[in-house]
Amino acid sequence: MLIMTTDGFGCYHKWQSSQHVGNMSRADVQTNTSWNAPIIWDGMFDPDVFDQGHKQDQSTVALTVFAVGRYLDAYLGTFLNSSEQYFMVGLPVTFYVFTDVPEKVPNMKLAPQRSLKVIKVERHSRWQDISMMRMKTISDVIESDIRHHSTYVFCFDVDQVFTGRFGSEALGESVALLHAHFYNLPKHRFTYDRNPKSKAYMETGDFYYHAAVFGGTWQSVKAMADACYQSIMEDKQNNVEALWHDESHLNKYLWLHNPAGCSLLSTAGTEVLATRKTFGDVK
Repeated sequence: MLIMTTDGFGCYHKWQSSQHVGNMSRADVQTNTSWNAPIIWDGMFDPDVFDQGHKQDQSTVALTVFAVGRYLDAYLGTFLNSSEQYFMVGLPVTFYVFTDVPEKVPNMKLAPQRSLKVIKVERHSRWQDISMMRMKTISDVIESDIRHHSTYVFCFDVDQVFTGRFGSEALGESVALLHAHFYNLPKHRFTYDRNPKSKAYMETGDFYYHAAVFGGTWQSVKAMADACYQSIMEDKQNNVEALWHDESHLNKYLWLHNPAGCSLLSTAGTEVLATRKTFGDVK
């Protein structure tokens, strides 16, 4: 499971043995979750080992991003350029750009085995609806396309920029992002949806996740997207909207489906992925 914070990110790994991770340890950080999943920080593994392993396994990755309305002009070019520079370098990657104006998607020079697909989507009047309805779109494209050629899927918000390696050490079954704002706060400060009428309702949880990044195997991501979409639609039928929209539903799903393992990779002050703005800043 991938966990990214202001201090770093982490992931569920298929390799857990000491020969892959190394025998290094850190006493200054948490190394296991409450459900006894491993947390492995930066400096406790060799990225080259993960790259070699995934190349041997012929792992392939799909990246999805939505750029609708002004988000396309404001963020997409920078996001795609930084993705090509830092995201899963050396592995086959397909970028899926969902937008209401396909002709405005910038041309990119991509490395071998990396490609770009542009898919037209409807522009909703509210960014909240764009955010929530992307779950169905992600599920649909996994079913129709991604599952036929990609092992893993990562779903990103477009208003971000990679500033360093985001590599194969982040590939795993289930991937999520810890919200930087809440990382060092007590759990009672987490802004879960507290409305019992919402399907996203939570009294407590392990972490607070940011919907800006999530992913995993295509099977895991499709299950996650399907469950969140179903909950969103049930809320709509009951005239309810979760506090933080798809993020609230994502937190509920991850609370109910704890991963088998996770690791945390500290970037030691170098942000791998720096958030530029939140959804609400550009409409």
